[in-house]
Amino acid sequence: MSENQEAPAKKDFVPSEAPAKNKKTRVGIVKSTSMDKTIVVEYINRVPHPKFKKIIKQSKKFYAHDETGEAAVGDKVRIEETNPISKLKCWKLVKILTH
Repeated sequence: MSENQEAPAKKDFVPSEAPAKNKKTRVGIVKSTSMDKTIVVEYINRVPHPKFKKIIKQSKKFYAHDETGEAAVGDKVRIEETNPISKLKCWKLVKILTH
């Protein structure tokens, strides 16, 4: 660059305006609320069998953080992946879809 030209000014980084990363989300049914601020969500996935190609159900349990304790057993909820909160808990409750 020549002496009379200035380098373009860089924008200051503001974390609140940073684009959100694509986080994994799951929709499942609440199976347990007996722990404080934690719910157990059962997620059922339908996938083809590797050899026979028949559609089968696979279920998995996730421990999710429920700060307010508003979810109840049997509710359909959406959870989102977060940084680890505890040994087993790395999901948080985003929204209750049905009661």
